[in-house]
Amino acid sequence: MKEPHKSGQLFKEAQRYLPGGVDSPVRAFKAVGGTPRFIVKGKGSRIYDADGNGYVDYVGSWGPLILGHARREITSSLKQAVMRGTSFGAATELETRLARIICAAMPSLQMLRFVSSGTEATMTAIRLARAFTGRDRIVKFAGCYHGHSDGLLVSAGSGMATLGIPDSPGILRQVAQNTLVAPYNDVESVQHIFDKYPAQIAAVIIEPVAANMGVVHPARGFLSNLRKLTKKYGVLLIFDEVITGFRVSYGGAQQLYGINPDLTCLGKIIGGGLPVGAYGGRREIMQMVAPCGKVYQAGTLSGNPLAMTAGIETLNILSNPQIYRQLEERTAALQDGIAEEACKARLPLNISRAASLLTVFFTEAEVTDYESACKSDSALFARFFRGLLNNGVYWPPSQFEAAFVSLAHSPQDIQSTIRAMGRAFKSL
Repeated sequence: MKEPHKSGQLFKEAQRYLPGGVDSPVRAFKAVGGTPRFIVKGKGSRIYDADGNGYVDYVGSWGPLILGHARREITSSLKQAVMRGTSFGAATELETRLARIICAAMPSLQMLRFVSSGTEATMTAIRLARAFTGRDRIVKFAGCYHGHSDGLLVSAGSGMATLGIPDSPGILRQVAQNTLVAPYNDVESVQHIFDKYPAQIAAVIIEPVAANMGVVHPARGFLSNLRKLTKKYGVLLIFDEVITGFRVSYGGAQQLYGINPDLTCLGKIIGGGLPVGAYGGRREIMQMVAPCGKVYQAGTLSGNPLAMTAGIETLNILSNPQIYRQLEERTAALQDGIAEEACKARLPLNISRAASLLTVFFTEAEVTDYESACKSDSALFARFFRGLLNNGVYWPPSQFEAAFVSLAHSPQDIQSTIRAMGRAFKSL
């Protein structure tokens, strides 16, 4: 593995013009140390950096590349789409075609609206929920990330359930205090909030499978009880499936767990790796969006022809159930191999997996919420990450992110990754 000299030079130059040298914080490697790799190409399961190093990639653009990098069907369709024009700021049939596919896959979505990011989707879903219910407050869960809009970028304080505290300078306390924060997997804390504010809650927003504190499963009955509770109090239930949509199953987590939310937020995969998002749900709610109703939301690049083209191709391929069986088999093999290597190295490890995404937590205790996730040994993870990188594996550069397996990961890739894991574990 070549030393990252060119990546280092590029990073130094980038810091002159971009805050921290990056356009998204995790790319700077601050949580794991070392030089961030500047990527020049991706193909199949691999990415290649500016120094000529190749890596088996488990970031996959943070989830959307479920088919791998530069899949032929996607790139071929995109080339044709580019020749027809990249953006019109006007309606196209492609938007309706992709919307029809998504609504068929997720019956809780009777109508949807495309946007350009997951943050836009969640932000607008919250606005819509407030308009529909005539209420101001929302509930989110500690450790769940729903984008960087002001009302959602908040963290929990002490106690069972508290008023939101701004997670970033620049967020008004008056805005954050309308967000109430509960522990993930704790439906009693939500009941406590509803008892305190019985007629003030507009919506509960949740990652049905948490993936931004690392992968954390919903406890048995948690989602179904949350659904019952929200219906009882006339509160809208919003599933943030930006990561889980078309990833944990073709119909997302809502299909996997048999829960019908009122609104759903999507992103990543539905654009085949291009910038895209969507929010949708019950017709009576969605018809409040302009121009049908008075809830305003707009975007010049919403439903742009490139993202729609890539999304249609991706979801058509994913409609084959065999793909999810292959992803399950390969990810399960990776999980078993990691566990075996960790056992050999006598390391405290907890592997949390949901379908084709997983997290390696450096803790012996089960991870069930943000508090238990934070007990993981982040310093040990950083050394583990650098060990993998030196052995040709590009793992997410944070203890609190999910790794993604794609259809492009071959059995040989999985086995070589397991061997790299063994070497990384021994180096600890």
